[in-house]
Amino acid sequence: MLRLLMITVVSLPLIFTVGCSRGAVGGAAIGAGAAGAVYEYSNKERLENLRHEYESGEISRDEYLRRKQEIEERSLIY
Repeated sequence: MLRLLMITVVSLPLIFTVGCSRGAVGGAAIGAGAAGAVYEYSNKERLENLRHEYESGEISRDEYLRRKQEIEERSLIY
């Protein structure tokens, strides 16, 4: 639900942008930055869920390390 709210908040300014004016280009840059932040937040959530699965014994250490590496490879921060 939170993810849907964040996507909606990020998308609203783009809906009201008209044409390809200089302001629209700046708005697009801000929107791209916000989209990147949402993507990194998603990676953070995935890492937390993965850690929880490992600590509760739902997955093995090898599976944990493999999936953690996949998330880290796609992320700029983690």
